[in-house]
Amino acid sequence: MKLVLKIITFIFLVCQISMYGQKISDDSLMKKARLEIYDNPEKTINITKALLKKEKDINKSITLYLLLSTANIAKRNFDASLQYILKAKELAQKTNDLKTQASVLVSVGIQYQQMELFSKSLETLNEADNLLQKLPDDVPEKLVETARSYAIRGMIYKSQSNSEIALEKFLISIKNFEKVKVKTSTFANMSVVYYNIGYCYINLNQIENAKSAFMESINYAQKGKAKSLEAFALKGLAEIYKQKRKNATALNLLIKAENLCKNTGDLILNEGIYKEMSENYLAMGKPELYQNYNKKYFEMRFKREQNELTSINHSINNHNKETQIKSEELKSNYRYLTVFILCFGTLFIGFLLFFILKFRKQNKKIQSEIQKLIRS
Repeated sequence: MKLVLKIITFIFLVCQISMYGQKISDDSLMKKARLEIYDNPEKTINITKALLKKEKDINKSITLYLLLSTANIAKRNFDASLQYILKAKELAQKTNDLKTQASVLVSVGIQYQQMELFSKSLETLNEADNLLQKLPDDVPEKLVETARSYAIRGMIYKSQSNSEIALEKFLISIKNFEKVKVKTSTFANMSVVYYNIGYCYINLNQIENAKSAFMESINYAQKGKAKSLEAFALKGLAEIYKQKRKNATALNLLIKAENLCKNTGDLILNEGIYKEMSENYLAMGKPELYQNYNKKYFEMRFKREQNELTSINHSINNHNKETQIKSEELKSNYRYLTVFILCFGTLFIGFLLFFILKFRKQNKKIQSEIQKLIRS
């Protein structure tokens, strides 16, 4: 089921392209980088790095950092992806554009969800929601980011084995995507959400609904020309046929999925495909093919776990850094408060001593006058 959770990567991937890429759509290199991200993310990384070296505009730099993060997460290089997304967040905080800030925060939330840091993900999504509430309802960015936010929350509920609530979140996500006028920018997003809806239905033992959801996922992936998303959906569909013991049909779908994602380098997608293929070959009584694909499955799994471990270590370091900064701010505030209290206390004591001395002096004067009256 962890493999299913990782598919949210592509919500992150697609929306960055649709929301920011329009600003530089006339740049042929950038167009090529966006087109290659599904099937050849390494080429996207090379192109984007070259563009980033000469880019001066802060908004376009954010776009490029998001694209680099997306391309690396498509390769399951979580470490590099985290570094680029945090750089985009740092730049976004320097702008006054609420749409940019909200979109980057949602992307950061997706990154944390990918790493299964769910509390951190929800915290970041709440920040994004606060910004989205300030935007008019008819702003396309608000619709898309709200849809992405619900999709991520759905992922988190699904990871906690609460498929019913997850399904509610996913359906709200779809409704928001459907409200976006420019449908071509949401096809891949909708493919992702329908893929996960399919798994919710499987968990709820609603197999026919699951099959319909996977078919919708394939349909939208083809409309968005996203081969890797189509491969994910085919893998999900193959699981249904495996459950029905139609192993030959399942294998045909998996072989098609394997061919579609040859250039992606997506460790999780390959891991899932190899796992399903090995299980189907085993069920068909083909031990040699089972051993071959089972070995590939464990190799992909090992690589993926190593990447995730490195990324989590960097996330911990970043969290410690943020905590240290907050701690320094608290210490600084404490020092200012201490100085204020000391100054106020000194002034108060000074005034108190002044009045004490003044009253003592007046008392002595009165006592002196009383003594004179008594003597007279």
